[in-house]
Amino acid sequence: MATQTTTAPVGVTFVQVAIGLQTLAIFFQAATAGLLLSSSVGELLHGIGARVMYGMSMLYVIAAVLAWRPGGGSPRPILYASGFLVLASVQVVLGIAHVASVHVPLGVLMFGLSVLALGHALFARALEGAGGVGGLRRVSR
Repeated sequence: MATQTTTAPVGVTFVQVAIGLQTLAIFFQAATAGLLLSSSVGELLHGIGARVMYGMSMLYVIAAVLAWRPGGGSPRPILYASGFLVLASVQVVLGIAHVASVHVPLGVLMFGLSVLALGHALFARALEGAGGVGGLRRVSR
Protein backbone atom coordinates (compact mmCIF):
# COMPACT_ATOMS: atom_id res chain seq x y z
CA MET A 1 0.00 0.00 0.00
CA ALA A 2 1.49 3.31 -1.08
CA THR A 3 1.24 6.28 1.18
CA GLN A 4 0.71 9.69 -0.35
CA THR A 5 2.15 12.61 1.57
CA THR A 6 1.85 16.27 0.85
CA THR A 7 3.70 19.09 2.45
CA ALA A 8 1.84 22.18 3.46
CA PRO A 9 3.17 25.35 1.87
CA VAL A 10 5.44 27.21 4.23
CA GLY A 11 6.14 30.92 4.18
CA VAL A 12 4.33 33.98 3.07
CA THR A 13 4.19 35.11 -0.53
CA PHE A 14 4.57 38.64 -1.87
CA VAL A 15 0.91 38.59 -2.95
CA GLN A 16 -0.21 37.68 0.57
CA VAL A 17 1.86 40.51 2.03
CA ALA A 18 0.51 42.99 -0.53
CA ILE A 19 -3.11 42.03 0.14
CA GLY A 20 -2.49 42.11 3.89
CA LEU A 21 -1.03 45.61 3.69
CA GLN A 22 -3.90 46.74 1.49
CA THR A 23 -6.46 45.37 3.96
CA LEU A 24 -4.65 47.04 6.85
CA ALA A 25 -4.56 50.37 4.99
CA ILE A 26 -8.31 50.19 4.31
CA PHE A 27 -8.98 49.38 7.95
CA PHE A 28 -6.87 52.41 8.90
CA GLN A 29 -9.05 54.48 6.54
CA ALA A 30 -12.17 53.34 8.36
CA ALA A 31 -10.67 54.33 11.71
CA THR A 32 -9.55 57.73 10.47
CA ALA A 33 -12.95 58.32 8.87
CA GLY A 34 -14.40 58.17 12.36
CA LEU A 35 -11.73 60.61 13.56
CA LEU A 36 -12.54 62.85 10.61
CA LEU A 37 -15.97 63.45 12.09
CA SER A 38 -14.65 64.41 15.52
CA SER A 39 -11.29 66.18 15.10
CA SER A 40 -9.16 68.13 12.66
CA VAL A 41 -6.34 65.58 12.99
CA GLY A 42 -8.64 63.00 11.42
CA GLU A 43 -8.67 64.88 8.11
CA LEU A 44 -4.87 64.85 7.91
CA LEU A 45 -4.63 61.16 8.84
CA HIS A 46 -7.41 60.21 6.41
CA GLY A 47 -5.64 62.08 3.60
CA ILE A 48 -2.33 60.35 4.31
CA GLY A 49 -4.10 57.01 4.62
CA ALA A 50 -5.76 57.54 1.24
CA ARG A 51 -2.38 57.88 -0.43
CA VAL A 52 -1.04 54.82 1.39
CA MET A 53 -4.14 52.76 0.50
CA TYR A 54 -3.81 53.73 -3.17
CA GLY A 55 -0.14 52.77 -3.09
CA MET A 56 -0.98 49.41 -1.52
CA SER A 57 -3.53 48.79 -4.29
CA MET A 58 -0.80 49.43 -6.86
CA LEU A 59 1.53 47.13 -4.93
CA TYR A 60 -1.14 44.41 -5.08
CA VAL A 61 -1.26 44.72 -8.90
CA ILE A 62 2.53 44.50 -9.11
CA ALA A 63 2.60 41.47 -6.79
CA ALA A 64 -0.11 39.71 -8.82
CA VAL A 65 1.79 40.30 -12.08
CA LEU A 66 5.07 39.11 -10.58
CA ALA A 67 3.41 35.99 -9.15
CA TRP A 68 1.82 35.18 -12.49
CA ARG A 69 4.89 35.68 -14.70
CA PRO A 70 7.24 32.95 -13.46
CA GLY A 71 4.73 30.13 -13.30
CA GLY A 72 2.53 31.08 -16.22
CA GLY A 73 -0.55 30.41 -14.11
CA SER A 74 -3.96 31.95 -14.35
CA PRO A 75 -4.09 35.72 -14.82
CA ARG A 76 -7.24 35.87 -12.67
CA PRO A 77 -5.43 37.41 -9.63
CA ILE A 78 -4.23 40.21 -11.92
CA LEU A 79 -7.83 40.92 -12.89
CA TYR A 80 -8.86 41.02 -9.23
CA ALA A 81 -5.99 43.36 -8.34
CA SER A 82 -6.68 45.61 -11.34
CA GLY A 83 -10.36 45.74 -10.47
CA PHE A 84 -9.45 46.72 -6.95
CA LEU A 85 -7.18 49.47 -8.26
CA VAL A 86 -10.12 50.80 -10.30
CA LEU A 87 -12.30 50.78 -7.17
CA ALA A 88 -9.54 52.60 -5.26
CA SER A 89 -9.35 55.21 -8.03
CA VAL A 90 -13.11 55.77 -7.88
CA GLN A 91 -12.89 55.96 -4.11
CA VAL A 92 -10.21 58.68 -4.27
CA VAL A 93 -12.23 60.73 -6.75
CA LEU A 94 -15.38 60.41 -4.62
CA GLY A 95 -13.44 61.39 -1.50
CA ILE A 96 -11.97 64.48 -3.13
CA ALA A 97 -15.44 65.44 -4.40
CA HIS A 98 -16.87 64.89 -0.87
CA VAL A 99 -19.58 62.50 -2.11
CA ALA A 100 -19.90 60.67 1.22
CA SER A 101 -23.16 58.95 0.23
CA VAL A 102 -21.19 56.77 -2.21
CA HIS A 103 -17.70 57.08 -0.72
CA VAL A 104 -18.57 55.43 2.60
CA PRO A 105 -20.47 52.38 1.23
CA LEU A 106 -17.77 51.86 -1.39
CA GLY A 107 -15.17 51.90 1.37
CA VAL A 108 -17.09 49.23 3.27
CA LEU A 109 -17.35 47.15 0.08
CA MET A 110 -13.63 47.55 -0.59
CA PHE A 111 -12.77 46.43 2.94
CA GLY A 112 -14.98 43.36 2.58
CA LEU A 113 -13.48 42.48 -0.80
CA SER A 114 -9.97 42.97 0.52
CA VAL A 115 -10.61 40.70 3.52
CA LEU A 116 -12.11 38.12 1.15
CA ALA A 117 -9.07 38.31 -1.15
CA LEU A 118 -6.74 38.03 1.84
CA GLY A 119 -8.57 34.98 3.13
CA HIS A 120 -8.44 33.39 -0.30
CA ALA A 121 -4.73 34.10 -0.65
CA LEU A 122 -3.93 32.74 2.80
CA PHE A 123 -6.11 29.64 2.76
CA ALA A 124 -6.21 28.58 -0.90
CA ARG A 125 -2.69 27.17 -0.75
CA ALA A 126 -3.43 25.43 2.54
CA LEU A 127 -6.56 23.85 1.07
CA GLU A 128 -4.65 22.71 -2.01
CA GLY A 129 -2.00 21.15 0.22
CA ALA A 130 -4.68 19.37 2.27
CA GLY A 131 -6.30 17.94 -0.82
CA GLY A 132 -9.34 20.19 -0.91
CA VAL A 133 -12.00 21.59 1.34
CA GLY A 134 -12.25 19.81 4.68
CA GLY A 135 -9.07 17.82 4.05
CA LEU A 136 -10.92 15.28 1.92
CA ARG A 137 -8.90 13.70 -0.82
CA ARG A 138 -10.03 11.99 -3.94
CA VAL A 139 -8.77 8.44 -3.96
CA SER A 140 -8.24 6.86 -7.36
CA ARG A 141 -8.05 3.12 -7.68
